[in-house]
Amino acid sequence: MHPDYFGVHFFCMICKEIIKHIEEWAPKEIAWQKDNVGLQIGTTDRKIKNILLCLELTNEVIDDAIKKSCNFIISHHPLFFSPIKKIDLQNDKNSKLIERIIKKDITLYSAHTNLDFTKDGVSFELAKVLKLKNIDFLSLAKSNQYKLVVFVPENFINKVSEAIFEAGGGVIGEYNSCSFRTSGTGTFRGSNKTNPAVGKKEHDEHVEETRLEVLVDSWKIKKVLSALLKVHPYEEAAYDIYPLENSGNYGAGAIGELENSLSKAEFLKYISEQLKIKNFRYTGTAKKSIKKIAVCGGAGSDLMQEAIKASADAFITADIKYHTFHDATDKILLIDAGHYETEIHTLNELKRRLTLFAGNINPDIKIFRYNGSTNPIIFYNN
Repeated sequence: MHPDYFGVHFFCMICKEIIKHIEEWAPKEIAWQKDNVGLQIGTTDRKIKNILLCLELTNEVIDDAIKKSCNFIISHHPLFFSPIKKIDLQNDKNSKLIERIIKKDITLYSAHTNLDFTKDGVSFELAKVLKLKNIDFLSLAKSNQYKLVVFVPENFINKVSEAIFEAGGGVIGEYNSCSFRTSGTGTFRGSNKTNPAVGKKEHDEHVEETRLEVLVDSWKIKKVLSALLKVHPYEEAAYDIYPLENSGNYGAGAIGELENSLSKAEFLKYISEQLKIKNFRYTGTAKKSIKKIAVCGGAGSDLMQEAIKASADAFITADIKYHTFHDATDKILLIDAGHYETEIHTLNELKRRLTLFAGNINPDIKIFRYNGSTNPIIFYNN
């Protein structure tokens, strides 16, 4: 469609805008420290034609991107997990993928463990596919927040608070623009070198001020402080920053409840139907009925004890070791539903969010989900 079709002008969109939108939902700062999330290949300033979503990059994914005129690929698994020592175009699979991506002017970006640890990310989407109710994190992350306290003259409180909120401060769960305000009297005496916004230099001043308190994620604190200081009227703004011990807005795994209790046999069949899988591993003695379910997309068996503490009747994850199955036998129904099978559903939520976001700027941009399978595991049936 031409940008002026029907008199409506659509703006071009660059990869950087999509990445910013993703990272407002799943900040890369919450990713596992050793993970390689973010830009993999290309430039973030590329003008987007169309976008292709996939679990991991393969030659077939690139073929599909070219066929659908996608010059921006977003994968869940990074292409690079460790530093590149050489690019061998003759013998190395990843090197050949790099060459194709660069030659076709495609940008590759990855949202991995940051998508695992955010609300409505990998585990939440798995819980939704299983139609669980009252979904919450199985294990909340340790606090990654500070409390910012700043003292503001009353007639500037709205200007300062709006700047803080715009920079990302004041978010608690699903709420934003959160703050607490108390009124009091601020006192100061400026030297002869000052130029006070209120009162006179070398004079004792008493000013009606508001103590403004907000929560700020650790990786946003510099940006929030910069925004605050730009609009604060004082030459020397008074503020305090306190590290917090409370739980943050992120975590691992998810837990919820089935609408109706199921027997063990009914539940195993239900998993097969909902996840569209014929083969999976399991162990454990289930209770007479199964209702409370814990999940973790991908390799999450280290959360099994959290699931047991939460009184979950069953725990679904992937890549479970032999001895972990032994540990579970008399404690919980433990199910290994497959790495690919428990993570692929997150592309649905990613597509929904990006379609809505891009559609408001340029409806011509199409968001595709790779419909083939990138799962390297093949089940042998005799």
